[in-house]
Amino acid sequence: MKRTLLAAGALLACFFAFAQNRVIDTRPAHGGKDLSLKDVVLNGVGYARASAYWLDNETFALMGPTGAQKGSISSTALEPFQMSRGGRQSDDSYQIKQEGDSFYGIKDGRKLPIGVSTDRNIVYGGTMMRNEFGFTQGFLWSPDGTKVAYYKKDQSRVTDFPLLDIKTRTGNLELLKYPMNGMDSELLQVGVFDFNTETTVWMNVTDFTEERYITNLAWSPDEKYLFAQVLDRSQHHMRLNQYRVSDGSFVRTILTEDNEAWEEPLDPVWFIKGRKDVFVYRTGNRDGYRNLYLVDTLGTVRRLTAVDADVEYAGNDGSQVFYTSAQNSPVENHLYKVGVKLPGKNPVAKAKVGKPVQLTVGRGWHTVRLNRDLTWFLDNNSNLNLPARVSVCSTDGRTVRELVTLEDPLKDYNSCQVELGTVPSADGQFENYYRLIYPKDFDPSKKYPVILYVYGGPHSQMVQDSWLAQIRMWEMYMAQTGHIVYIQDNRGTQNRGTAFEQAINRQCGKAEMEDQMVGIDWLRSQPFVDASRIGVHGWSYGGFMTISLLTTYPDVFKVGVAGGPVIDWKWYEIMYGERYMDNPQTNPEGFESTSLINKAKNLRGKLLICQGAIDDTVVWEHSLSFIQQCIDLDIPVDYFPYPVAKHNVSGKNRLHLMDKITRYFEDYL
Repeated sequence: MKRTLLAAGALLACFFAFAQNRVIDTRPAHGGKDLSLKDVVLNGVGYARASAYWLDNETFALMGPTGAQKGSISSTALEPFQMSRGGRQSDDSYQIKQEGDSFYGIKDGRKLPIGVSTDRNIVYGGTMMRNEFGFTQGFLWSPDGTKVAYYKKDQSRVTDFPLLDIKTRTGNLELLKYPMNGMDSELLQVGVFDFNTETTVWMNVTDFTEERYITNLAWSPDEKYLFAQVLDRSQHHMRLNQYRVSDGSFVRTILTEDNEAWEEPLDPVWFIKGRKDVFVYRTGNRDGYRNLYLVDTLGTVRRLTAVDADVEYAGNDGSQVFYTSAQNSPVENHLYKVGVKLPGKNPVAKAKVGKPVQLTVGRGWHTVRLNRDLTWFLDNNSNLNLPARVSVCSTDGRTVRELVTLEDPLKDYNSCQVELGTVPSADGQFENYYRLIYPKDFDPSKKYPVILYVYGGPHSQMVQDSWLAQIRMWEMYMAQTGHIVYIQDNRGTQNRGTAFEQAINRQCGKAEMEDQMVGIDWLRSQPFVDASRIGVHGWSYGGFMTISLLTTYPDVFKVGVAGGPVIDWKWYEIMYGERYMDNPQTNPEGFESTSLINKAKNLRGKLLICQGAIDDTVVWEHSLSFIQQCIDLDIPVDYFPYPVAKHNVSGKNRLHLMDKITRYFEDYL
């Protein structure tokens, strides 16, 4: 056994020593004037600005270099279009209104009290579950607009975290309800308010414990039933339940999902048009990828998209289901349709499913918008060398009409060479995609410093085959100042399947760092890289990764800038943190090994931490605790707070921030 292990270790070491990149495509450099920091931070120079959306079933608005224009599927002409200000006005008879923590309806000009809160611990119709699980609003209209399902949140047990408001004469503490990992959580109820009877019926949700999550509400087409995905607090077990709207009674559990790592419902169910007994359901828990399934209300389940790739639902017209998929490549996104014919009896088991048809044409990332009856779609296509091409296309595949193709938004500027490619994951099971920006006037006989820009956390994809591989233009700016800039996705990020995403289970940072180091070690082996000058920068999860890399590989990284970093997962919110790490009681080893408080002693490089002082996502306790640990250990560290910023620093404050980050690398890397 010992010899076998030694041999395996030798093979793995050999693999990493000779791990090679695979270049997919390159965008060559060209000359011009240099970008300024203001250009890339405030003015949006270099980004491809083109988009389109439907105004109704036949007309659309196009935003491009010549301003807003209006077009139609029945005409090739485009005409100037005045964008409306103030958003859409509702023509519905009934409306809703959120006032603080209370929720009101508007009927015939009268204000109806749906849920009135006199206690800051009780919230009606507002944000629930910290906007996790794919459901980001506190209510859901019924199809005919006469009823509204809404949440009641009781956060009496949730602890307060104080945020300092310095804009008052003597300062003011604002108390934030922040459910920290392993502590008490919020309690949820779901009610249905009927505008005709002006009463609420509460759904009888009794699954698991009272700290359950209730998410992804959906109405049946006849409005007799409400569907909800009920998740236990540990996020290992989910039940898709059906409730009777008239009295709130539980009807049945249609299906269940269980996962030892985690179960994360992200979507409601979508009923097949013309049917009230069959719907489309998306999960990544059954076949290794987020795929679509046909399900009937009695619980029969059948896979609809049998592809080893993550897909997203786009719509259905009763006979065809439309979806986008990464099946061509994880860095490409395409629109598909598949025919579905449902019989009257046993509709799912006996359904006839056709072969998928790809509707988008051309390499790269396609962002699509379907019209109401799903006969046409607007396609915004880009790739590494294509800024944007917007077309209007018929879903029968017969018509593709190009509306606009953008020229290079950097045509007047110095544009450095950008490379899109892959390196192996540390376990050798996957390819990780990267973009690499070479420095201005690149000379392979010289040696250059490297800046790794990292995020690496769940629900992210930093690299796509879109314009300049989804670049942040600060990266181009730093390349113009003589740096190599490297960005890579790793295990734990999205759009790569369940095994790839769940590699981080109970030990956030470990697999992510191992994968990032494959890319960094490949770069360090290149003759044009100065291996003694490697820097790293990231924000939020990327801030956690930045400090993790600095303290885990102190001989590799010389300089780091961490923004809004998670320092210890016990201080992060329940919904997100317990999904990936469980809690300190059930996973003490994981919390111990990932805590950056414990790793502060390893810090040898230069580190700057920046954070918004009123950050309500990664609260100030994180970074201040790390700073105090460095003080206790007599370890030099730099710190810069933004007193009136939350988790993201914006506006002129952002220009100041990016200048601060830039100067730090220029001074110390």
